Amino acid sequence: MDRRALLKSIAIITGASVVGGDLLLLGCKSTTDNNGLFSPGDVTLMDEIAETILPETDIPGAKAAGVGAIMAVMVKDCYSVDQQMAFVDGLKELDAASTKALGKSYLEATADERQEFLIRVDQDAKAAMQEGSSHYFTMIKQLALFGYFTSEIGATQALRYVQVPGRYEGCIPYTRGEKAWAL
Repeated sequence: MDRRALLKSIAIITGASVVGGDLLLLGCKSTTDNNGLFSPGDVTLMDEIAETILPETDIPGAKAAGVGAIMAVMVKDCYSVDQQMAFVDGLKELDAASTKALGKSYLEATADERQEFLIRVDQDAKAAMQEGSSHYFTMIKQLALFGYFTSEIGATQALRYVQVPGRYEGCIPYTRGEKAWAL
């Protein structure tokens, strides 16, 4: 190969990577768009539900960890279309049930009203599980817990966290009330 052909090939490859590089990496871009699946109000509702499940105490709660946004991304990216629709319909059903039970939407209810309401919904979900059927609240609760404990706040403040763990210790004494270890 002569020098001119080599330089021409290098220029074409370099130019293609600069001009078409964005096109090549299009699939790697993260977007905050949920393809119309969740509105900002839905994310706020998920934040408040998660905050009721995991409230702020001496450590930040689920809302501080941004669990609503995590839930939205997980449902959009990891759930099948049927599961997505069940989740979205479940959010609507939860808000409608709140309006029916409390006389106001979930977001308008006080923290104590929200807690009492979610305890009743959780009992309904457990009863549905006993009967062998699924319940939307089970998905919501699982995602709230997953989102919180995999967030930076949950892993480093709610759990014990060692960034670079030492050797393996198969048997560690546990004192009741200690934090669990983040993996």
